[in-house]
Amino acid sequence: MRRKVIAFLFIIMLLPGMVSADKTTKIDKLDQLSNEALQMVKLHRYEDAKKLLEYFSDQFVAVNGKDRPFTMDELRIITVSHDDAVQAAVNTSMSHEERLNHATKFRLVMDAISSKYQPLWTEMEKPIMSVFGEVKEAAYSGNNENFHSRLNSFLSLYEVIYPSLKIDVDAEKVQKLNARINFIDHYRPQVLSQQASQQELAALENDLQTIFDEMTEDETDPSLWWVIISTGSIIIITLSYVGWRKYKGDRARQKNRS
Repeated sequence: MRRKVIAFLFIIMLLPGMVSADKTTKIDKLDQLSNEALQMVKLHRYEDAKKLLEYFSDQFVAVNGKDRPFTMDELRIITVSHDDAVQAAVNTSMSHEERLNHATKFRLVMDAISSKYQPLWTEMEKPIMSVFGEVKEAAYSGNNENFHSRLNSFLSLYEVIYPSLKIDVDAEKVQKLNARINFIDHYRPQVLSQQASQQELAALENDLQTIFDEMTEDETDPSLWWVIISTGSIIIITLSYVGWRKYKGDRARQKNRS
């Protein structure tokens, strides 16, 4: 009896993984291709990355409109980021860091398309907020060289997640974010020298943090909670039944002895 119970519990624990495996779609496979292309770029295997991206194009044409109809905005974002990734694979004049940024940008776009909860671009929160903190510090201290250097680093990171933002975040919020960033970038001398302009830094930091917080608030798929609750209930009921059987057996043995 105990062996049967253990086998039953083991099957129940495997169910979430079995269900998720069945739900793998062609969109997920496109996402995997974007990840494989990124890994090739990381390894400086640019020709292999190019072949994977070309294969992605063929698969994307077959998928579009069948498994999941893309919106016009999604199609434009995927197309542009894919073209940038291809250029990163074939353009020998680009530095490895530039190539990596373009490949990462495409990877994050495809993940944003395929993910329903907590997309990968939210993992960029720490480096982006850290660099922006350095931008603020340089501006407040009047350190001209550090300010320009750190702001350029921030803009490079923001460019990597920007297409994904347009997929997952409300358009009005993205426009507001862009307006603040463009102001700070365009009026760098004023941001360095004027306290009123520096207020835009604090406002931008707050907007960025709000977006990251909203995207990570509910990071667990509700269906997963259902699996956890139902599985937990089954395990409790099963263990209770086993305990009751054990109790009855002990009582029966005591009665036989007496």
